Amino acid sequence: MRGTGYVCSSCGTHATRWQGRCGGCAEWNTLEAAPTTARARPVPDAPTQRLDGVDPEGATRRPTGVAELDRVLGGGLVRGSTTLLFGEPGVGKSTLALTALLSVAARGESVVLVAAEESAGQVAGRARRLGPVPEGVEVAPTTSVPAAAALIARRAPSLCVVDSVSAMSDDGLPSAPGSVPQVRQAAERLCAAARAAGTALVLVGHVTKDGDLAGPRALEHLVDTVVRVEGDRHGPLRVVRALKHRFGATGEVGLFEMGEAGLVEVADVAALAGPRLSVPGVVRTITNDGSRAFPVDVQVLVARSAGAPRRVAYQVSAARLSLLLAVLEARCGIDLGPHDVFAAAAGGLPASEPAVDLALALAVASAAAGTALDPDLVALGEVGLAGELRAVGGLERRVREARRRGARVILAPDGAGADADPGVVRPCRSLAQALAAAGLA
Repeated sequence: MRGTGYVCSSCGTHATRWQGRCGGCAEWNTLEAAPTTARARPVPDAPTQRLDGVDPEGATRRPTGVAELDRVLGGGLVRGSTTLLFGEPGVGKSTLALTALLSVAARGESVVLVAAEESAGQVAGRARRLGPVPEGVEVAPTTSVPAAAALIARRAPSLCVVDSVSAMSDDGLPSAPGSVPQVRQAAERLCAAARAAGTALVLVGHVTKDGDLAGPRALEHLVDTVVRVEGDRHGPLRVVRALKHRFGATGEVGLFEMGEAGLVEVADVAALAGPRLSVPGVVRTITNDGSRAFPVDVQVLVARSAGAPRRVAYQVSAARLSLLLAVLEARCGIDLGPHDVFAAAAGGLPASEPAVDLALALAVASAAAGTALDPDLVALGEVGLAGELRAVGGLERRVREARRRGARVILAPDGAGADADPGVVRPCRSLAQALAAAGLA
């Protein structure tokens, strides 16, 4: 008996009749006829196991040897798991995957690279730029999904990297390579083959023009871990973070620098902020990402506008900059209406969380007054519309990091550890009080 209705190839939504646009994911031309169904058969009972008797050994992590990547993965890759690694073109996702592959091979474990976008010679040249190539690294330049799945089943390597899943195709499907059905089919077959062989599989993916993961949304549900590589392709810093992780938390981040020899792990995060500057409009703050605290310099330039005033924000929140300008005018009497305001976070790390508000506001006031603040001053806290200072998450950890970095004055909301550091931590209830403590009012 033939099934009735249609199914969306992108999100799996069912529809009783064909329509051009899916009602579930709003994609166009993704509804396909529901597959035929065979005669009803007896449904067997699913076997069960007592959870306290299940051996968790199968979820043991195996380090890749790349410390910052292992930090994001919670210790390493799990046998039989699938990790989706994606990012914008040129950000270094293929380099990171190849670095991990070579590191695992250096321990004597079997590895395979399925090169769907490069020839074996191109891969070899890129690998040699990263350093000595260990023995036993196998490369298979193919775009065939069945061939790659058969290779994984036959070799059962410790680690297999497919670069990229968007370039893989199955001749059994009529759609073009890179289409939603092809990407989904490739992920399903490769995931199943890796799970059966006990191979840790890494799929390299692309992003759309909007910065989202290319391919069907079901792709994220098929894999165990989704890791994104972020960064300005014209700058050296790369941030690696897990957006989904079935085997651990997703709050951790890894830091790399892109150099001539590939991705280099960032050992000292303090070097990212650069030297402390005694310049108007520069204030240091501490951001939190995962379990790590990063010193970041917020820089602001205020200049008289030749026309309509401009508000330009880079690596800081443009919305919060506009909010703070309004609070400075309404609550503190600092009018910046006829001026251009340019704000940025130095060092390449984003500083868009609410905890940066106080530093950003002080930097604006400092730039407007032409007065440089103490370079050993650190500002922490969120600013409300009433001009009050609000506590932020991880405040104690931020204060400890600021003290460790040599801060002599820490402006923060109440309850930030002033008792533990008298004379260093100066609690402030409002933005006006913080401006006075910094010598700007």
